[in-house]
Amino acid sequence: MTTTSAGVPAAPADPGAPIDLGAPLSTADLRRAAEPVPLLVGPDVRGRVERAREFLRVVRADDDRPVYGVKTGFGALIGYAGRAEEADQCDNTLAHLGAGQGPDLPHDVVRAALLLRVWSLGQGFSGVSTEVVDTLAAMFATTFTPAVPRYGSVGASGDLIPLAYATQALRGRGSAHVDGERLPADEALRRAGLAPLALDGRDALALVNGTSLTTAATALSLDSVRASHRAAQDLTCLLADVLGCDPGFLHPSLIGAYGHPGAIAVAERMRGALDGVAPSGDRPLQEPYSIRCSPQLLGAAEDALRYADGVVAADLRSISDNPLFFPEDDVVAHGGNFFGQPAAFAADAIAMVTASVGNLVERQLDMLVDPARNTGLPPMLAAGPGQQHGLQGVQLATTAFIAEIRRGAVPASTQSLPTNLHNQDVVPFGTQAALRSYDLAELLRLLCGSLALGLRQAVHVGGRRPTAPRCAELLDLLADAIAPVDPDRPLDADVRLAAELVTTRWS
Repeated sequence: MTTTSAGVPAAPADPGAPIDLGAPLSTADLRRAAEPVPLLVGPDVRGRVERAREFLRVVRADDDRPVYGVKTGFGALIGYAGRAEEADQCDNTLAHLGAGQGPDLPHDVVRAALLLRVWSLGQGFSGVSTEVVDTLAAMFATTFTPAVPRYGSVGASGDLIPLAYATQALRGRGSAHVDGERLPADEALRRAGLAPLALDGRDALALVNGTSLTTAATALSLDSVRASHRAAQDLTCLLADVLGCDPGFLHPSLIGAYGHPGAIAVAERMRGALDGVAPSGDRPLQEPYSIRCSPQLLGAAEDALRYADGVVAADLRSISDNPLFFPEDDVVAHGGNFFGQPAAFAADAIAMVTASVGNLVERQLDMLVDPARNTGLPPMLAAGPGQQHGLQGVQLATTAFIAEIRRGAVPASTQSLPTNLHNQDVVPFGTQAALRSYDLAELLRLLCGSLALGLRQAVHVGGRRPTAPRCAELLDLLADAIAPVDPDRPLDADVRLAAELVTTRWS
């Protein structure tokens, strides 16, 4: 889901329209890439790719002009000559990178990473063949997804190991998924109607020498956390209405005096959700912090997410490769555009937001199930306490979710370790930060679903019906889809459904 700078969902792209490699990508494009989608390789893209490829041919023929990865070994072995034959140099690039371990990455992350990779290559700075761009574009029209192991990238010289697995699968080596089935890659290509990708050394290096996986996972996690952040605002308002709280903690003069842009934007949105609310008069003068300080906490989260928005937007239009070719200037530039530090910082910020918003949501559910603080509702929101247990299991699970989020929220971007014979003597660990944030984002969704389920149940066991029309609308959405917990039943599926309802709802 794409958002505006205020964190409000933007209008979705036409789901049937092709993704144009000549236009900037959006997070909506990355989401769409999880399923078959047409990619448009227009004449401008083709022309740029062909010009850079022709320039590479000229440079390659000049014995006095060094080009990393074309005439040399890789990484710390750059001082040694590479293989003389171009096809052999492809194998020289990829074979040694087959060292990843762990479970396969999620399909949406892999396909989003490859969309970013083909977009970067299509801008005409990498010297790849048009066949590379065309083959990747053809892949997106199918369900073909390379099987890529989770562990192995440090996000420094690009996401070398995971992108090498993806590239090998496109060559018919390793494994891939088609229509949800994991197969040998050559068989998967046949089922998808795709031809194996033929590469030279420069093609192979360009496919792996970018931080596309790091950017993809960061963008997808940001998109998910954005949705949960909006849901947390809506659920806080519904909680305040169901409990009968006074909305004075959102007063525009109060929040304006606080002065933080995120808090001002969040409080304005929450005031809209609580428009028409009638306080019960039964609550204390000052609510616990999980209600009273929610605009300040969620506003700080908004400010942090705006920072991440900017990083992701820049990464989506970034050329991530080494070297880069500039035919108009007769320049082959060797440098570090494959270094994923911006996304590493952004992903760590997203993880911290996830921990703080998740903690808020968990504390709100804890208040809701506690008869000492929920305006007299039964313990655990049980329809018959003792004979039934209501949200007791769900509340236990949320404690586990928070523990997992806290454990995972330790910044990865500060953990640099030298590797590759000190060629990579500083590394950002952006891949670790991004994939960890992607995982934590799902736990935040489940926390929001847990609170939403609790609010649905609270009204069933005696909580008042919301008085603000928009809060009542949200409650009705939940009540229409989810039966009250009476009698007890397993609630795992209900939590997932509630999470989907509140994070995909536009407001």
